[in-house]
Amino acid sequence: MSKELENMTEETEVVSRNFIENIIDKDIEEGHCKKVVTRFPPEPNGYLHIGHAKSILLNSGLAEEYNGTFHLRFDDTNPMKEKTEFVDSIMEDVKWICGDLDPAQVYYASDYFDQMYECAVKLIKKGKAYVCDLTADEIREYRGTLTEPGKDSPYRERSIEENLDLFERMKNDEFQDGEKVLRAKIDMASPNINMRDPIIYRVAHMNHHNTGDKWCIYPMYDFAHPIEDAIEGITHSICTLEFEDHRPLYNWVVTELEYPHPPKQIEFAKLYLTNVVTGKRYIKKLVEQGIVDGWDDPRLVSIAALRRRGFTPESIKKFVELGGISKANSSSDYAMLEYCIREDLKLKKPRMMATLDPVKLVIDNYPEGEVEYLEVANNLENEELGTRQVPFCRELYIDRDDFMEEPPKKYFRLFPGNEVRLMSAYFVKCTGFEKDENGKVTVVHCTYDPETKQGSGFTGRKVKGTIHWVPAPYAVKAEVRLYENIIDEEKGVYNEDGSLNLNPNSLTVLKECYLEPALKDAKPYDSFQFVRQGFFNVDYKDSKPDALVFNRIVSLKSSFVLPKK
Repeated sequence: MSKELENMTEETEVVSRNFIENIIDKDIEEGHCKKVVTRFPPEPNGYLHIGHAKSILLNSGLAEEYNGTFHLRFDDTNPMKEKTEFVDSIMEDVKWICGDLDPAQVYYASDYFDQMYECAVKLIKKGKAYVCDLTADEIREYRGTLTEPGKDSPYRERSIEENLDLFERMKNDEFQDGEKVLRAKIDMASPNINMRDPIIYRVAHMNHHNTGDKWCIYPMYDFAHPIEDAIEGITHSICTLEFEDHRPLYNWVVTELEYPHPPKQIEFAKLYLTNVVTGKRYIKKLVEQGIVDGWDDPRLVSIAALRRRGFTPESIKKFVELGGISKANSSSDYAMLEYCIREDLKLKKPRMMATLDPVKLVIDNYPEGEVEYLEVANNLENEELGTRQVPFCRELYIDRDDFMEEPPKKYFRLFPGNEVRLMSAYFVKCTGFEKDENGKVTVVHCTYDPETKQGSGFTGRKVKGTIHWVPAPYAVKAEVRLYENIIDEEKGVYNEDGSLNLNPNSLTVLKECYLEPALKDAKPYDSFQFVRQGFFNVDYKDSKPDALVFNRIVSLKSSFVLPKK
């Protein structure tokens, strides 16, 4: 653990509890709840992104902290946008972040459609809801503005009997989409526009992923959500700040429906990342135009994309922790996320040798056909990872950057006449090189000193440079993908016309990379540090046993420093 993180961790341990914990503590103390029950309620209309991870971890973490229960609930009340594909992806994402979920902890709002219908009927019978014939445009017109009150719908005073009849006929498929809606009867003069007789049911002839064609009327989110929470016994309905103005409606629904133990809605600030794309319509466009290869393209910040790229649940959790929980909106730099993954991987993963832009190195005085096996530490900072045997022979690959024909000052790698150490092996001295017809170096020649073997205790002379290598006859050929932000950071996310400022260099594909032989059995999602290159992960989608593909998770260095408290 780095000093910065150590200090941060120490400081975190003494900080006061966040405001949500304080609320829950008080509720328990005053007897408002005995067992804490939280939920994460995504609508299955797209893939989850890094911002959702904060909500998942917050809700599941609170349930764990208070020995309570955490629910994953699919808020699937809008069949127009929802797909089974999104249900499946969300399930995978939540399992990845939280660990395996008990099937008993997974819920669907659509399973409560019958109860929601009965709730609507109850409101009608109480004189708290009415069927309205106004069009969507007319409803907007009648609603008023932030400074002017709304005006009553001409259908507001329909009798309870008429409303019950019409609502049943809505359910029985007697009306077209948009012809009638059911509205809560609250207050058209309320300063909160959400309380001006909001729509709570609409007609929608759509096939639903869970209930099929059973229903042609569907509840609106603001009506359905508090009911779902109440049915499941959720004690604290924790959501993001944009729902703060909706809280009076949430409370009105659970009060009018007379739930004995109504849930309490609490809002917190979203997690914002600078210069990233999270908007579903933008990502959809990137997917449709073939700019990215799907919702899990490693350049995106969907949870599926981060998983594919090689981020870990632990790194996401640390990132969320560093951002904290508050009511104040703020944004975090992507560099902080990169910092968290470096910290998580650096002691866990073996450090392997890979040449991403290889050039052949021939040791002219090494016996032809001979091979010896060198013992190489898997991670010099963590002895527990052990060692491996790497074959060493006459022909190797080195990175092109590690040789220069005419080097600048303070270049300590290979150049004619210079001597360096081959990592975990011998000193080699450059004696010459070969070029092709275009002037590109194709082979570097050198000699080695057998007395300088790593671990031999040789002290006769020192060298300033150490370079990595891969044994050419045993090398594993692979494709390596290097990623940058998909957004041009200097220009910001959006152009003046609303289009995205795309970075043309967001993906670099290297087809001719050579890796040490121990990597030939790497499996999808396996991750490693490539010495001096960064952390890499086997791509689950495109990699094959005989054609490995590696994604760079993150480079080794960053200018990011943890903020001082």
